[in-house]
Amino acid sequence: MFLTVDNVKKSYGEGEAAVKVLDGVSTSLEKGKICTILGPSGSGKSTLLNLIGGLDSADSGKVVIDGQEITAMDPVGLEHYRRDYLGFIFQFYNLIPNLTLRENIQVCEYLSENSLDIDELLEALGLTEHQKKFPSQVSGGQQQRCAIARALVKNPRMLLCDEPTGALDSHTAKEILILLEEVNKKYGTTIVIVTHNIVIQEMSHKVIRIRDGKIIEDRENKNIRPAESLTL
Repeated sequence: MFLTVDNVKKSYGEGEAAVKVLDGVSTSLEKGKICTILGPSGSGKSTLLNLIGGLDSADSGKVVIDGQEITAMDPVGLEHYRRDYLGFIFQFYNLIPNLTLRENIQVCEYLSENSLDIDELLEALGLTEHQKKFPSQVSGGQQQRCAIARALVKNPRMLLCDEPTGALDSHTAKEILILLEEVNKKYGTTIVIVTHNIVIQEMSHKVIRIRDGKIIEDRENKNIRPAESLTL
């Protein structure tokens, strides 16, 4: 199994003020699959994504990626893990405003010894004609495409997406989901999408639903629909 989460617990605060965010969460995911994690605000879904991404530490339990227990890694090990294994895509694009779209992508290209061809990515994501523009000169959808290209250029084994369509209109959101689907098929990239949009589960191989820090549903999707067919 590519990803295994085993009885993970996480609280914030101390003593009587402590808030339990994840309460014994366990799940797994095969390599090359798309997984959607659903849940209301405060359910713990983004915390779970951050633990998988090595951006936060668990109080107990294990997270194992490709045979490596990241919950046991020191800060240097986590740095190498994030650099070599992961691409991150967020709701807000976090582009560097005074760099062009191409330069924003190149920032991550330099981090990898096995990077993808930047011109191929620009073409695949429909950004070739916009590559010399600054983020403020393009639409939100084009900025998100740039953020996806920046995450992909490292040739990561897994993409972690936190509300990747949350700031987009329905038409642009569908374009981004189609793009993620194409990335999964072309590169075999494992993709984990945290969202409150229940429709996205229909394009996923696996669906996890979290409420109050516990997984209340964990299932394989037997009737996967192409992203093109979704109504957002």
